[in-house]
Amino acid sequence: MHITSIFDEHKTSFSFEFFPPKTEKGYNKLFRTIRDLKPLQPSSISVTYGAGGSTRKLTHDLVLKIHQETDLTVIPHLTCINAKKDEIYSLVKDYADNGIENIFVIRGDAPQGQEDGDHAVKDFRYAVDLVRFIKKHFPRMGMGVAGFPEGHPDTPNRLKEMEYLKEKIDAGADYMITQMCFDNRDFFDFRERCELMGIDVPIIAGIMPITSRKNMYRMSDLAAGSRFPAKLQRAIHRVDEDERVENVGVHWATSQVLELLDNEVNGIHFYTLNKSMATRRIYEALGTTNSRQLAI
Repeated sequence: MHITSIFDEHKTSFSFEFFPPKTEKGYNKLFRTIRDLKPLQPSSISVTYGAGGSTRKLTHDLVLKIHQETDLTVIPHLTCINAKKDEIYSLVKDYADNGIENIFVIRGDAPQGQEDGDHAVKDFRYAVDLVRFIKKHFPRMGMGVAGFPEGHPDTPNRLKEMEYLKEKIDAGADYMITQMCFDNRDFFDFRERCELMGIDVPIIAGIMPITSRKNMYRMSDLAAGSRFPAKLQRAIHRVDEDERVENVGVHWATSQVLELLDNEVNGIHFYTLNKSMATRRIYEALGTTNSRQLAI
């Protein structure tokens, strides 16, 4: 389903994000996770793209497998780093030919050991360049881009950051998903700043429940600059086992989701790390069995 139709049909969208496993065992485990989460009736699911396009084939194959073997709307990620126009054209055309109607576009990270500099850039320096390219050659393709409530790590000038974001929307993006944040005040302020910039596409809030201390530090690495509120850290420091850390993380994320829903958020995007338990527990805590009930 095209992303604009999803927003037309649902007051609030709910989506889950996965990454492509590198082994057959990982693939089997991921499909068990997808099977576990499918009854929650997400509006869509997305599949990430490794640094520098390192998982291009894995992402492509996983997206097509999910599309062909389930009735879920699946959205592949696509990045700029190390991407060439002919390769991107071929990849997006293959997606379109196979019935994939949406793409999520980000600048992306350079592969490990490669500096994120000019030599890591091929034909697309910024996400806006990739958005323009896809819009020109595949005008029917739905497109999402990333937003950063706590600030983009490469753009310390917050005013310029919003100008760059507006450029991506004007270039043809249909919606945005925010980087994870753990204080809804950051999201609400970001949403208001988008409104002031004339950005009127749906803004989806990114939520990642903390499941262990190791998981929290990994989040900090994945999303440079992520702010963990003192109240959240204090709650985690009170407990001594990862099982209890997960209880704190699920409770915190559930409270975030409830507040976001009360404030008419356009959607919730769960970063799952290819696991189902925390997301399922959040739904249980919300007192529902599927996304459709939450969206009413």
